[in-house]
Amino acid sequence: MNRTRSRTFAVDQACAAAVEPARAAAEAIARPGEVGEHLGFEAEGERVVTHFFACLDRAYRGWRWAVTVARASRARNVTISETVLLPGGEALLPPAWVPWSERLLPGDLGVGDLLPTSDDDDRLAPGYTATGDDDSDQQMIFEYGLGRARVLSAIGRDRAVHRWHAGDSGPHTPLAHAAPAQCSTCGFYWPLAGALRLGFGVCANEYAPDDGKVVAADHGCGAHSEATVAATGVEHAVPILDDLGYDLMEEGAPAAGSVEDTEEEDTESLGHS
Repeated sequence: MNRTRSRTFAVDQACAAAVEPARAAAEAIARPGEVGEHLGFEAEGERVVTHFFACLDRAYRGWRWAVTVARASRARNVTISETVLLPGGEALLPPAWVPWSERLLPGDLGVGDLLPTSDDDDRLAPGYTATGDDDSDQQMIFEYGLGRARVLSAIGRDRAVHRWHAGDSGPHTPLAHAAPAQCSTCGFYWPLAGALRLGFGVCANEYAPDDGKVVAADHGCGAHSEATVAATGVEHAVPILDDLGYDLMEEGAPAAGSVEDTEEEDTESLGHS
C-alpha cells in the first residue's frame, strides 16, 4: 500500500532567531499597533522559516501575520521572503466560492442573458450517432422531424419530472386538493408528446391559474371543464299566521258570526215567537 509522507525539514537556527526582523517586516505593511505578540514559527524548507504574529485589528480577529524568512547557503544574513495576513483556526472566513453556473436560480435569467451549457452536461445526450467512418457525415437522429445536436437525456427527463411533480403544478398543493377533479379529465388539458405524455400536459384554460404552464396529470384547479355548481334548495319557514288557508262552506248557509245568526239567537233567548 502506498503511503504519502510529509517531509520534515530541520529548523535553521539563524532563521528561527530572526524574530525582530520578521516583526519589523510585518509592521512595515500593517497599520500602527496591529502586530501583536509572536505566536511561534514553522520550518517551510531548508533554511526557510515562517514566523507568526497575532493580528490586533478588530476586523481580523483570529487572523495572524505570517512572515517568511530565508537564508542562502553559506550566508550569514537572513532576508525577508514574504509577508502576508493568514487566517487562523478561529478566523472568520467568507463562504466557499461557488461557480456562477451553480449559483443561478430559476428566474435569474433576464432579457439578453446567455446561459451556455457545458459539453458534459448530464441533462443532455447527443442527438446523433457516429457511423464509424471519419470521412462520412454523422447520422442525425430525427425526433418528430426535429434534428438537434443534443436531446434530453434520461437523467434530464427524470429531473424535470421530479421538479414538475413536486412543484406548484403538481398534485400536492392546496389548489389541487380542493379541485373537483384532476387535470387528466379536463377538456383544457393538452398532453405532452413523447415519453412524458402520460404524466404531464399543458393547461389551455385562459381563466385557470396555470394557463400556458406544464401541469401534472393528477393536478387540478377550480377551472375544470366539467366543474358544476350544485343547486341549493331553499326551505320556507312556517308562517306564524296562516293567511293562505281557507274554509269550505255550504252554498247559502250564513257564515258563523253573521248578523242573521246573531238575531236568531237573541229572539230565542227572549221567548219571542
